Amino acid sequence: AQRATAGHAPRPTRSWQAAMHKDKVLRLAKGFRGRAKNCVRIARQSVSRALQFAYRDRRQCKREFRSLWITRVNAAARQHGVTYGNLSHGLKQEGIALNTKVLSELAVQEPESFRSLVDHVKAAQGVDSFLPGKAARAPAP
Repeated sequence: AQRATAGHAPRPTRSWQAAMHKDKVLRLAKGFRGRAKNCVRIARQSVSRALQFAYRDRRQCKREFRSLWITRVNAAARQHGVTYGNLSHGLKQEGIALNTKVLSELAVQEPESFRSLVDHVKAAQGVDSFLPGKAARAPAP
């Protein structure tokens, strides 16, 4: 569609393009509260901010889960006299390739399997406990 102005050439109105853009913004703003869901100008600002939060939080979610897994593994390992760092270092030295997520699942779902891993690391290191206040080294035979 075009509109003619007095004494000037006709100019495009962008009617369908503008409508499509507005519809896209309002579709993304569905579920927002107040005028943020139906006024295009406010919806555009709200959608822009929401997309920024979504981008940031997709990365933060990964960080938070990794932190949770490390906390779980550390708590379970300390029950057996080993810290998370010493456990992961011992597993790497022994060539046992288990990532933190799998270790966390083992610690929660399969405590006996987790204990056997910890015992394996402690036996390989020749140490009874890595924690301070516990027996430092096993007596030599």
